[in-house]
Amino acid sequence: MPFRFGVVTLTEAPQCFVRVHIELADGRSRWGAAAEMLAPKWFDKNQALSNEDNFDQLRQALRLAADAYTDGRARTAFGHFAAHYAEQIEAGATHGLNSLVASYGPAQIDRAILDALFLSVGCSFYDGMRDNLAGIDPTLLGRRVGDLAELDMPRFLAQLAPEKSIAARHTVGLVDVIGGHPGQVGDGLPESLEEVVATYGHRYFKLKVGGNLDADLARLVEIAAVLDRAPETYFVSLDGNEQYNDIAELLELWRRMQHAPQLQRLVASILFIEQPITRSRALDADVSTLSRVKPVIIDESDEELDAFPRGRSLGYTGVSSKCCKGLYKSIFNAARCAQWNAKTGAPRYFMTGEDLTTQAGLAVQQDLALVNLIGIRHVERNGHHYVNGMAGLPAAEQTTFLTAHPDLYEHKYGAARLRIRAGRLDIGSLAAKGFASGAYPDWETLKPIA
Repeated sequence: MPFRFGVVTLTEAPQCFVRVHIELADGRSRWGAAAEMLAPKWFDKNQALSNEDNFDQLRQALRLAADAYTDGRARTAFGHFAAHYAEQIEAGATHGLNSLVASYGPAQIDRAILDALFLSVGCSFYDGMRDNLAGIDPTLLGRRVGDLAELDMPRFLAQLAPEKSIAARHTVGLVDVIGGHPGQVGDGLPESLEEVVATYGHRYFKLKVGGNLDADLARLVEIAAVLDRAPETYFVSLDGNEQYNDIAELLELWRRMQHAPQLQRLVASILFIEQPITRSRALDADVSTLSRVKPVIIDESDEELDAFPRGRSLGYTGVSSKCCKGLYKSIFNAARCAQWNAKTGAPRYFMTGEDLTTQAGLAVQQDLALVNLIGIRHVERNGHHYVNGMAGLPAAEQTTFLTAHPDLYEHKYGAARLRIRAGRLDIGSLAAKGFASGAYPDWETLKPIA
């Protein structure tokens, strides 16, 4: 099914897989892996670039990172990231890549390294991270995370407490059908928001708005008519996807929402507003007038390791976690929230889980494990609504994932897919050895990146 966010309607995209072989000082060695979509028009929204151009940008980021990480020097898992962080961004710039694109390469390799490391020592991702086997040390990055110089990172990590289930937040795209059954696909799966709620029982929703006040208001009214039928409380976030020119436009939308009788329950249910202003201006202007109404988070503007502190000074109180932006960035930002909240004496600063495109298998499992580790209790998770689960994979590969993760997947409507009950995902099996995966792709069926 097509998905529209911002200015693009996505109908297809490739997925990349990374394999890394590591050797420890005592001679133990293992392969590790990671996976991520090559998503167009998110990392770089330049309309002069085609989707294929965007895919090539991300492939280039992977090549640059692979060259850097295989320099032959022995380091901790985090030491590899710290040693190459600045040079990766600088190398990316020489190829016309912004920092978000450049960071895509290390983001995948770092996860594959951790998978190999935790498999080598025989522990889970959760235990390995809480014991800081990765060797996370903010001082190795200098001023980029200078605000964390005095943080007791081992103590912070040791206190993290992942759970065995998490709420799945359903995103409503700009061309998604709201009510009825449109029959676009006709495979028995839900196709409208109304059917999604009835089938999966979601209580958390992410609503895309497109920057046109009248159109956004009308669509929110249509959505509220469906959500308000639920007897239980529901929760909503608004995602501007950089489509608003300034805060004044968002405040006007908010004013009109408050005065719309049909939106009273939806307005009361809104938890936060996500990246409404284009990244070129988002960290130039103060957003405190909006954040006093509802918390505002950065997403696309979270390009470099110091973006969240800069956003905080402008009134932003939250930031997204995405494996595609980098696992260590999420860890640092979670530590910042803990540190800042301890000083203010209130839970003012927070992180959210925002990634719709993660596909069933390695990608979705590793992202779920990351957000669960850092205490996020609901996550945007409905790539399955637009992609037919594991239908495109060999049957044997689907079976290996079903067997390894029977709580997370089920075989239904002809394919292995996410198992959502009462709006939640059971993820206890992600505590397996390695980085959240007891199964791997059939590598022989994949095409090497040139």
